[in-house]
Amino acid sequence: MATSVAGDGPQSLNGIVSDRPRAQKLTDLPTELLEHILCFPDLEHVDVCNASCCCKRLHDVCHGRGKVWGHQYKLRWPRLQRFYRQNECCDWLREYKTRHRVGIQIRRTVESISKRFFTEVPCVGQVLGDSFAEIESLGMPEHFCEDELLFILNSDKRKSLTLKYYAKKILYFLRQQNILRSLRTFLEQPAERQSALEGAVLVDQYCNPLAEVTLDGISAQVDEIAEKVKKMVRIKNPSHPSLRIAPGDCFVVEDFDLQRQVVSAINSVLYEQLQYKGNEFDYYNPLNSYIHQVLLRHTGIPISLSVLYMTLARKLGIQLEPVNFPNHFLLRWCQKPRGSEDIYDFVYVDAFGKGKQLTAKECEYLIGHQVTADYYSAISTTEVLLRMVGNLLNIGKRGEGNEKSYQLLRDSLDLYLTINPDNVQYLLLQARLYFHLGIWPEKVLDILQHIQALDPSQHGAVGYLVQHTLEHIQHKKHPVAPEVKRRSAPEHLEVQYSVGLIMKHKRSGYNCVIYGWDPKCTMSQEWITTMRVHQLSSGANQPFYNVLVQDGTCRYAAQENLEPHSAPLEIGHPEVGRYFSECADTHYVANEELQTRYPEDASETLGTVQALYHRPTPTDSGNREQEPPPPPPAAAAASDQNNHHAMSM
Repeated sequence: MATSVAGDGPQSLNGIVSDRPRAQKLTDLPTELLEHILCFPDLEHVDVCNASCCCKRLHDVCHGRGKVWGHQYKLRWPRLQRFYRQNECCDWLREYKTRHRVGIQIRRTVESISKRFFTEVPCVGQVLGDSFAEIESLGMPEHFCEDELLFILNSDKRKSLTLKYYAKKILYFLRQQNILRSLRTFLEQPAERQSALEGAVLVDQYCNPLAEVTLDGISAQVDEIAEKVKKMVRIKNPSHPSLRIAPGDCFVVEDFDLQRQVVSAINSVLYEQLQYKGNEFDYYNPLNSYIHQVLLRHTGIPISLSVLYMTLARKLGIQLEPVNFPNHFLLRWCQKPRGSEDIYDFVYVDAFGKGKQLTAKECEYLIGHQVTADYYSAISTTEVLLRMVGNLLNIGKRGEGNEKSYQLLRDSLDLYLTINPDNVQYLLLQARLYFHLGIWPEKVLDILQHIQALDPSQHGAVGYLVQHTLEHIQHKKHPVAPEVKRRSAPEHLEVQYSVGLIMKHKRSGYNCVIYGWDPKCTMSQEWITTMRVHQLSSGANQPFYNVLVQDGTCRYAAQENLEPHSAPLEIGHPEVGRYFSECADTHYVANEELQTRYPEDASETLGTVQALYHRPTPTDSGNREQEPPPPPPAAAAASDQNNHHAMSM
């Protein structure tokens, strides 16, 4: 071991040389390496906060605009990355704090809704107006609010069902408000810049706000079809001018023979190659009106197929115009130099009828009666949208009075009145609809005030609705305490089943879950007679159950017609989250609001599933009531019937 001399290197205190390098501290590492360490996937924001509090060096490494907080932000909220440019310099710490705060506020608001809006009987088309206003009044970036709602919806499928139920309703509303803003902007554009395809997409988006429908996505699908048409044209005429049209060009093919080649190619591709067709067998299905469904199912009605056909033609330089023909939307194709308005100078294209070309007289044969020349005129894009929305509105009116038809009626009225806000007929319909559903009374008063200003002659109908709406508002200020039903009460001893049990209907075979019960049938005598309840062995003098059915309906079923399901399964009903917080393997767990109304049912349900699907305990066996015998054959005559409250025996 050598001794040290001056300049030979480090020494220990006793004069002995040490070859070991001096130990480095973590903070001596280069910034890039420290950032790499602090971006380790297992570290969360709390760890980064703790590290930045250790010393000034780590505090500087974890600065708000640095890589560390950028990594934390992107790791926790990956869906938000599309709102930032690549390598954008941003205060990620501030963004993180804002998004975190929005998440807490959104969740707190959603959690409070069930307590304020819960009703045991489903309120069809219920609008949570006050809560929506709360969300909007947060003043936070909208994409943060939506991201938190999506985060709630995408969490564990079988848990937090009530939270998801209301998060979905709020997301539905927020997206619709955005789409209405986009629609108003669209309508403010000059008529020549309005695209029927874009308008159809906005209608589709508003009626399906939770579907991922975008103008870019729809346009890309239409462009694919246009390329197939070009390929067909190229086979017949390699030098056709349509083949040289670039996206966005306003080129118009003037030669009629060249136009016919394009129209022939469109018919060949759409109806022969891609098998598009008019839906004659399910004409009034709203899916026929939604452009994303038309492209998906290759099926539509005259107006939706016409929008697709016209868009393809214009992409290839052929000017077809929409015609608001009664009962059957058409396109017209001028056969003379442009500027003619003589109806006999046009060929009329029936996109619903595989592109068949009709004369003006043949169009009348199509609907079975004569019409004036006005019906052959071209209409604007705005009028196309009114016709499209009017179709949806009529489908909503034809509905069965269930949640889906009321929602369609509300959505189509919103759209129609955005496009044509002074239509008194539809304003009055909207006010009556909201009044009938018992929702959003403050908005009803605004609508009625607008009607009165537009048409004072409506004062009779307006006055009636104003009076009863004000009564409704007063009633809301003094809510009635909910009825509490205890199984132990003497009048409830015959109630055999409990809230949350998954059942099967013995006669109809449907699967359902119980969300309420009555010790005796509480429906009107008219309903009891119509449903032939007297043909049941116990008639109306037996417990009846409110059940959510797998097919999306709500029914009222007699105890003797129900039995516990032998192999419990999830009930895919849209209202499940209103009543239940969780789907367990064998039953549903009632949420806090439902448990308040049926305080003794939770333990009964657990005891029942324990006895049915596990080894029964002595206590369970002793308390179980004997199953009643099956009803006599006459009970088979008691039929099922749907309605917004209910209804099967």
